[in-house]
Amino acid sequence: AAYKHLRNAGTPELTEEEYTAPGYERTRSTGEGKSVTDWIPEAKVKARNVVFPGGSRVTALSASPGAARGFGGNILLDEFAFHQDQRLIWAAAIPVAARGGHKVRVISTPNGKGNKFHQIMTDADSEFSRHIVDLPTAVAQGLDIDVEQMRRVVGDDEIFNQEFMLLFIEEGSAWLPFDLVVACEDPKAGIPLRYSNGLTYVGVDIATRNDLFVIWVMELEDGRLITREVIAERKLKFSEQDRLLDSVMTRYRVARVVMDQTGMGEKPVEDAKRRYGEERVQGIQFSVQSKLHLATGLKDTMQRRGALIPANDRLLRADLHAIKSVTGATGIRRLVANGETDGHADRFWALAMAVEAASVEYQPVLYIPVRPGLDQNGLITSGAIARPIKTTAGFGTKRGVWG
Repeated sequence: AAYKHLRNAGTPELTEEEYTAPGYERTRSTGEGKSVTDWIPEAKVKARNVVFPGGSRVTALSASPGAARGFGGNILLDEFAFHQDQRLIWAAAIPVAARGGHKVRVISTPNGKGNKFHQIMTDADSEFSRHIVDLPTAVAQGLDIDVEQMRRVVGDDEIFNQEFMLLFIEEGSAWLPFDLVVACEDPKAGIPLRYSNGLTYVGVDIATRNDLFVIWVMELEDGRLITREVIAERKLKFSEQDRLLDSVMTRYRVARVVMDQTGMGEKPVEDAKRRYGEERVQGIQFSVQSKLHLATGLKDTMQRRGALIPANDRLLRADLHAIKSVTGATGIRRLVANGETDGHADRFWALAMAVEAASVEYQPVLYIPVRPGLDQNGLITSGAIARPIKTTAGFGTKRGVWG
């Protein structure tokens, strides 16, 4: 019935099979107040194929290097920068497209540098026609989105720059990838009121003028280091830095402190040792080797989720992500800050020193107090040895005598 109805209505010639296939009617104007009703057959959809009434078809292939081999036709690689084995897939795709003069189209969001998609988009002598539609371009073309509002919603400049501004970020060289940083975030971390009176470990990055002075406090709880407080201040006098450290040492049971002793840090470390004891304070001279040691200890701890940090802090994320691993002409690896944060990755180094402080377990001084020889009146007898009374280091210590 539909076939006869549409033939009588003037639908262009189609086979009876096409007329009777599942589909829908479409009425279109032919001009001069006349209209024609067409019967539009539906495409045939299978598990991995879509066959259109005109004979065109789309075949979905898995993102594996060998999947495209043996096929012929135009190829579309979607989100190519996120495929594994990009170069092997590319090696299989080009011969497939070359047969019959077909095209290769690549669509993707950037995913760092050094991969095949980055090469395709940045090669100076590329044979491809390259087009970039970032968020500002899309807005200019009619997309109804507030760019700055979206930036605030994302809450992470690097993610925003990659996903919306389509910039190629050097993620591969980042010492702490964003995924690792976010995985160690905890909404309960960074809140001093949650301190449970356990042993704490402190890292201190010394700074004056424009850099940040940072104190990072971590409490050891159930085998993990939980951030209890992060103090980050700029342009502080050394006396004010001493006051902030004194406050931390008073409010927490600090087992060990590791401080940046490089350059201007010599005197603050010396003063801290005098106030808190040589055993509790360690100074570190920053060098290529010592920085790599600190950063490696931090990364290892975070990879096993042994350190929890405050959540949703944009500045903190940027600082922890700012350290890059670079290899110089001599082949020696160095760790450098990318200079795009509000400091010079000062929070990174303070956290690394706090983790280093916890790498040596607190060892309390064990002793058995003994009493001097006393007579019945509590007086030292003439034959007794008067042992000196001393106070040992540690927490909850009591006055006693060395035996």
